[in-house]
Amino acid sequence: MILANVQAVAGNFSVEGLITDLAFILILGAVTTLLFKWLRQPVVLGYIVAGFLASPHFTYLPSVTTEANIDFWAQIGIIVLLFSLGLEFSFRKLVNAGGSAVVTALFIVCGMMGAGFAAGHILGFSNINSLFLGGMLSMSSTTIIIKAFTDLNLRHRKFASLVFAVLIVEDLFAVLMMVILSSIAINNSVEGTEMLYSVSKLLFFLIIWFVVGVFVLPSLLNSQRQFLNSETLLIVSMGLCLGMAVFSVACGFSLALGAFVMGSILAGTSFAERIERLTMPVKDLFGSVFFISVGMMVNPTIISQYWLPILILSAVVVVGMIFFGTFGMLLTGQTLKVAIESGFSLTQIGEFAFIIASLGMSLGVLDPQIYPIVVAVSVVTTFTTPYFIRMSGPVSEWVERHLPKRLHFLIDRYSESATAEQSVARELWTSLLKRYLWRVVLYSIVLIAMCIITLHYVIPITVGMFPSWGRLLGTVLSLSAMAPFLLAMTYPASKTTERKRLRECNARFDVPLIIMTVVRLLIAMIILVYLLSTIYSMAVGWTVGVALFIIMLMSYSKTVKARLSKIETRFMDNLNERELRKTGAKNSLVPNMHLAYMTVGYDCPFVGEQLKNSGLRSRYGVSVSSIQRGNSMIMVPGADSRIFPGDILGVIGSDEELQSLIPVVEANNDDSDAPAVDDVRLTSVRLTDVSPIIGKTVVTSRLREKYESLLVAVQRDDKYVQPDASLVFAAGDVLWIVGDVHRLKELGGQ
Repeated sequence: MILANVQAVAGNFSVEGLITDLAFILILGAVTTLLFKWLRQPVVLGYIVAGFLASPHFTYLPSVTTEANIDFWAQIGIIVLLFSLGLEFSFRKLVNAGGSAVVTALFIVCGMMGAGFAAGHILGFSNINSLFLGGMLSMSSTTIIIKAFTDLNLRHRKFASLVFAVLIVEDLFAVLMMVILSSIAINNSVEGTEMLYSVSKLLFFLIIWFVVGVFVLPSLLNSQRQFLNSETLLIVSMGLCLGMAVFSVACGFSLALGAFVMGSILAGTSFAERIERLTMPVKDLFGSVFFISVGMMVNPTIISQYWLPILILSAVVVVGMIFFGTFGMLLTGQTLKVAIESGFSLTQIGEFAFIIASLGMSLGVLDPQIYPIVVAVSVVTTFTTPYFIRMSGPVSEWVERHLPKRLHFLIDRYSESATAEQSVARELWTSLLKRYLWRVVLYSIVLIAMCIITLHYVIPITVGMFPSWGRLLGTVLSLSAMAPFLLAMTYPASKTTERKRLRECNARFDVPLIIMTVVRLLIAMIILVYLLSTIYSMAVGWTVGVALFIIMLMSYSKTVKARLSKIETRFMDNLNERELRKTGAKNSLVPNMHLAYMTVGYDCPFVGEQLKNSGLRSRYGVSVSSIQRGNSMIMVPGADSRIFPGDILGVIGSDEELQSLIPVVEANNDDSDAPAVDDVRLTSVRLTDVSPIIGKTVVTSRLREKYESLLVAVQRDDKYVQPDASLVFAAGDVLWIVGDVHRLKELGGQ
């Protein structure tokens, strides 16, 4: 039967054509990316150009045999891209992003959605096309911004970190937007009730997947750690990615959403860096195919026909992102300079615009001409991004000079007030409310999910197996499984120490706590009554449900509470496993001594050194208990053991020692910051009158330290002078020097 299916598929599917098309577009992609690297332009644009060259719209080269082949690879590319984005998006990152990033991202997305929708109507697009257009214009490109910040050496600036946080939240909003747009496209209308149902359904499944994934996956992976070499971990991670993608479709969502969710779950594990490193080649390969498929949609005829909409939409992106990005930052209390720099950095659209456009095309609701228009807008805004980032500084200075003093004072005062320290009581209430809300939401959704499983699966199965008493058996089994979560819902969220401190701050603290307790008890009782009423009847549900609930409240015990606390602790440990493993907070050996694991970065100062010369014990006060190198483990390494990049060090020390050591051991600059090999060569530099080293000696000019270069010879008056420490540089000297040719231009005063 399997052989027959394979033969049937082979009859309708050309494997040779699939490989031929893939080979053709990858060769074109290789050529164009090399060209764009040489031109110092984003590689994504090279992929788009390669796609255009491979499309039927470019007649000077042969085109792909079947566009469906490329669509197949592109779908895999979307899945892997979303999985990789999920690996960079962890719950901790979202929390660290803070309210400023969330509010700013929400302000940008809503504002740009409205601006894009209005622009679509002005250009004559339909409602559904305008809605998708707004979605495409509301997402800045993470890839392009990171590349621009790296090239301009701005990644260390304050506004850059805020922009990265906004991009993280935007990625989450983009996934939510894809689900909402899909629902609207299928129903062909914007219905408030239907949209609310879709969003609620999405949040419900996201939380369930997240809870189950965080509770199960880290523990499962850690139990098999000894078997997870590079090959096995790659297979496991990609299997989980594709498995969750398929399960997401079965639940009524997209493949991309499932891939993103699985990536975000794995992002919190201690395997995240390894998985990200192992899946990078897969992402690069299939991601390139996706962007090439985007380029194949570029139609010069449509672009020439719609050049005015392209320019209008490009202006909408630039002006809208600057406006909404700047005011979003100002609303959250950032200074005017930081707000303007952030807004000017977000002036482009990228990968999510293509993904949303592909979604609209696959659903059959997006007009074909919109795709190449959006691609053209992306190309235009990508080219202009570095220039707008450079303009942000002068623009902010100009605005500060011409802004009315009264308004300038209000902005400064607002920024300062936004960062003022909160009172002790407010901090206590904030912490308590956060814990209360996440407990209520988390346990409520888990209990609702268990009710759904009981009604749709457990009861029908037990009744089918035991017709006479199967309903009672299913009810007992379900209530037994739900009992721990019902009990956890009823336990107080506040701690004894918190209540004591609140009592000191406010004598009326007990009223809000009583209200919070009543709300939790009501939610737990309503869920229990609903389940019993649905299985039996309303009378049985209320009578038995309330009775069981009272019995459950009377069964409080320290043993049950300790077990529930253990479950919560395990969940929180799994959620923060990546950080806990790095800092060793949960590996206490003796009081204030922990075992932490750190991955040695390429810029670690003692890479290549022996342990006895590394200064780990003398300077940092820590001891190395193990070194994991690839698949081998060196237990209790000797003093002569060397440290190499990629090693995972087991380090024993106190909290303070480990925290100070982590950034040193894991120092690892972005590869794109380093000069290309071709840029480092022997070259000549003529010193002008404005050269910064005129009048300095070879020693005081600090060529090696400041410019990372090696002076070979000095040409003066057609004679070559062997440089020594006392040689003084003069205008007109020609230095023969080895280094990065772009940095050495500074020596000549250029």
